[in-house]
Amino acid sequence: MDRKSVVQKHNPRIDQVESLAPLSIGNSQFGFSVDFTGLQTYPEMYETPLGTQSNWGWHYSRGKHLYSENDIEYQTFDHYGREIPYPMKPGNKEEAYHWLRQNPHRLQLGQISFQFLAENEQLIDINEITNINQELDLWSGIITSRYEVDGEEVLVKTVCDPTSDAIGVYVSSTLLQTRRIQIIQSFPLPDVSHNTWAKATTLNWDHKERHQTVELDHNDDVVNIKRVMDEDSYYVRWGKNGASFIHLDTHQYQFVPPMNKTEYSFTVSFSPEKTTNVNSVADMMKASQQYWGDFWQKGAFVSFEGSTDLRANELERRVILSQYLTAVHSSGSIPPQETGLMYNSWFGKAHLEMHWWHSAHFPLWGKADKLNRSLQWYATILPIAKKIASRQGYLGARWPKMVGIDGEQSPSPVAPGLIWQQPHPIMLAELLYRDNNSLTILHQYKEVVFESADFMASFASWNEEEEVYVLGPPLIPAQECHRMEDSKNPPYEIEYWKYGLEKAVKWAERLGVAPNEKWLHVANHIKRPREEDGVYLAHENGDNTFSEKNHDHPSMVAALGILPGSLIKRETMKNTLFKVKEEWRWDTAWGWDFPMCAMTAARLGEAELAIDFLLMDAVKNTYLPNGHNYQRPGLTVYLPGNGGLLIAIAMMIAGWDGHANEEYPGFPKNGEWNIQAEGFQTYI
Repeated sequence: MDRKSVVQKHNPRIDQVESLAPLSIGNSQFGFSVDFTGLQTYPEMYETPLGTQSNWGWHYSRGKHLYSENDIEYQTFDHYGREIPYPMKPGNKEEAYHWLRQNPHRLQLGQISFQFLAENEQLIDINEITNINQELDLWSGIITSRYEVDGEEVLVKTVCDPTSDAIGVYVSSTLLQTRRIQIIQSFPLPDVSHNTWAKATTLNWDHKERHQTVELDHNDDVVNIKRVMDEDSYYVRWGKNGASFIHLDTHQYQFVPPMNKTEYSFTVSFSPEKTTNVNSVADMMKASQQYWGDFWQKGAFVSFEGSTDLRANELERRVILSQYLTAVHSSGSIPPQETGLMYNSWFGKAHLEMHWWHSAHFPLWGKADKLNRSLQWYATILPIAKKIASRQGYLGARWPKMVGIDGEQSPSPVAPGLIWQQPHPIMLAELLYRDNNSLTILHQYKEVVFESADFMASFASWNEEEEVYVLGPPLIPAQECHRMEDSKNPPYEIEYWKYGLEKAVKWAERLGVAPNEKWLHVANHIKRPREEDGVYLAHENGDNTFSEKNHDHPSMVAALGILPGSLIKRETMKNTLFKVKEEWRWDTAWGWDFPMCAMTAARLGEAELAIDFLLMDAVKNTYLPNGHNYQRPGLTVYLPGNGGLLIAIAMMIAGWDGHANEEYPGFPKNGEWNIQAEGFQTYI
């Protein structure tokens, strides 16, 4: 396959202000989003915030130890005669509750803008900028922006250094000769000032006294700046290449390129420690071309060129752009937030039940190393996960749901009650192992796998009368609209418990150690999910799912789709899936629900239905010009949807354990799909 031509066919091209769809560059640890100018010049024109974010840049308002888990109230829920504490309501400790929910939060490291001047030195109005032509070359990771300012052409190339948290910018225009193009660096308040994350995404330029911006040193070529916010700090280094440097305001600087030149380049780097060397713009561009060329040449690839199904090109576009976006935003050293490095959602924290959706596709696409980076983080927070389990009287490690860089559980009305993130590290580790059957992977993750399984076995309760294990109450299933006190035996979680515990036993066998006997006992005796009128219900205590609870995630279908469905009746699941297709309120679903349903359809042999789910005409299944999965106002970026699409595509191409070995088993055999694919790993 000519991979390069397929990839570049889907380069995002912008010819107007796309307020929902700014382009982004990055290297998995650092991300930078731009408007049509190639920098962050007109953020007010964009509904999607223009972010400069990193995996290391975090802030604690008023200090790191203002509050701890001991400063909040815990609500107790009955678990078969035992009262279990959960931090789910503020109670009388509202300030501590909201501080812990908001902190630490990911930092907006700074805003870098152009300033365009007319001949009279007045600011150019945005309406005076015409002939916008911007393109992100996916093969090189370079954004080229062309437009006219006051009738004069401006060319900008923006690149992210693959090896450091730095951007390089090249500008070409006759406007440079008379200093009518200038650059502004601004630093907003780092605090989160709202209890809801949607309002907290707006940058705050007030309260200048709450943070410090200090010029450390500068010369003709370099300016070093230190940012200080309570107990946190970071450094910014400008390779200004002869530009004049003017301190405009407390937290704002102006860089004016030298006169009588039509070309100018500069670099800006961000780091937790002061840096002395940063690559030149030319070197960054060369490195970026190598980095992204290698990314696309290695691992799996698929093309739908030549297909006559009218949806094929759009599916290919989504697949290509989702690979780029998850590489930039979801393959770093910690599990990503749902909006990646674009802007803060839920205060910049990761939701660990979403880690699977962000990253499980990497080993399936021959890029296991990109999952391995973030999966290692679980070992670092293992003591915290064990502490959570111990506080509740369970064994092993209970993984938190909503977490910042510190790994501490965030209080929330929903998050502490979820359990489906618990088996994720087991399955993710298994996908890594399947990549090359590595003994190193077994040893690297055995403690994470075994401690995860210990909690799962401890959490399951034995029903003496039925001689089965049950899950909950209390719990909140993946379909989050159910109450803690009521939810029992949701199908996805039951099947996932069985899968995870059986895999833990298998890992012990591979390592030649004795497994915990209870792992297998729970797996062999866990109760089958309830069905009624020929369909699976959301949980055992629920009314018919499709009468009052046909919204949020239809997660019952995941039990045969995401998972092998060893406890599931195929005919009942087929009835369930078709009922979901017809009766679900898809405006309330989320981006990953569509590929989830496609995976279930594929396992059931309903390939046409799988494609219908992947390309369903629904708001939450919208993929913007930049490739991001749109959900709603305020959540214009949703990377679990992108990752979920890639998981489903890999499964539909390479198949799954036990499938009939037909070629591309998840795609219709109607003659309308021409598929060229290579390098995929078979799914579980």
